[in-house]
Amino acid sequence: MNQKNTLTGQLTADIYNKAINGTDRTAAAILTLDAIANMIAGTNSVAGRKIIGWARGLVSSGRLTELDRPRKAFVLGALSHILEVDDLHRASVVHPGCVVVPAILALSDKDSNYQKMLDAVIAGYEAMIRVGMAVGSEHYKIWQNTATCGGFGSAMAGAFMQGLDQDQCINALGNAGTQAAGLWEFLASGAESKHMHAGRAAEAGLVASGLASNGFTGPDTILEGDRGFFAATCGNSEPGQLAIKTHEPWQVHLTSIKPWPSCRHTHPAIECGLKLNSKIKDTREIRDIELSAYEAAIALCDNQHPESQFKAKFSLQHCVAAALSEGVVDFASFEDGKRENLSKLRNLVSVVTDRQLELDYPVNWGARLKVTLQDGSVITHQVDNAKGDPESAMSQDEMITKAKMLMQYGGYEHADRMTDQIIDTQGKPVLHKVISIIDEVRH
Repeated sequence: MNQKNTLTGQLTADIYNKAINGTDRTAAAILTLDAIANMIAGTNSVAGRKIIGWARGLVSSGRLTELDRPRKAFVLGALSHILEVDDLHRASVVHPGCVVVPAILALSDKDSNYQKMLDAVIAGYEAMIRVGMAVGSEHYKIWQNTATCGGFGSAMAGAFMQGLDQDQCINALGNAGTQAAGLWEFLASGAESKHMHAGRAAEAGLVASGLASNGFTGPDTILEGDRGFFAATCGNSEPGQLAIKTHEPWQVHLTSIKPWPSCRHTHPAIECGLKLNSKIKDTREIRDIELSAYEAAIALCDNQHPESQFKAKFSLQHCVAAALSEGVVDFASFEDGKRENLSKLRNLVSVVTDRQLELDYPVNWGARLKVTLQDGSVITHQVDNAKGDPESAMSQDEMITKAKMLMQYGGYEHADRMTDQIIDTQGKPVLHKVISIIDEVRH
């Protein structure tokens, strides 16, 4: 078989031949800003300090800037996926920013062309998201799509950054796919593996594209082959999702931004809770709370008694209780004291599957919250898409405010300057210095 007639060959050709314009690059710049802000903020966490400590032990100088490029991608990717405020694409259920952007930053230097970097962001997002949509719904029950599909995105981004031709890119995708891994089992104990998933996906694609630049070959039928990725990990793959139509927008325009620091599946419920907060004078008035959601959200986030900050971020009940009680959901909402204070309200929350919300998923991620008060009155609110989805997008000013908040949370004192540089798609931001910034804020 001619490798260009394979699924990775067709995907590569579609991406290489699709035009990129200024509006596309502006969207990519916003997503790049969000990813970098998440990296810097992620340093201010227990898991972040562990990752940085481990990485510094790999080099004699103890400085992250001395790491090789794949390890830099690993560190940046892992850090950006810690605080649960990174971007997400609904139909593919992947977090592309924490995989694609770290790979690009690791390859950048002082002479890197910013528009070329933004083009690599667009291409990397497209590849990762397309594979994420193609794996089908069964894959997500066992595998974290960000981990398994991420290497395709970082490999594609690496191919753009290194100027690989299409044949070399197909080889890169083949060897990215053969490294795919990442299981949901960490949720059972609240282990920190999820952060490693993003880092390894960024690293794997960078290794794959680097090898391809040296003529190293990869399986061109990695997706559809009898012993390939779909056969191994997908019960109901949808290869047709890989096809890119010329009139369709790039997937960067269909990527959601998180306003709240928890699993994205909790966000529709949070938005409902925040809307109802102003209608409840005292949470002691509440007799019963019913949350209707789709099955994937319930399978991942039905947790009445979260035992840690991390588990609370994957608890629909806790997120609803925090939103109803506080009228705000932020980092503090998941701390030990808050989890204890909200336990009584959290226990009033029952979670049920709604048929229409299930039918709408994954194109739409919705929720409906029904609160019954002690006097028997009922108040409800439903959202079909959460704040930050393309249908309810955050404005550029809101994005900038979020990014500055995250950078300041991470201890970076020049958030204004960094933000202005990244937003200016015609400029030349020093993105290769992000790894040194992380050294600086966690010296």
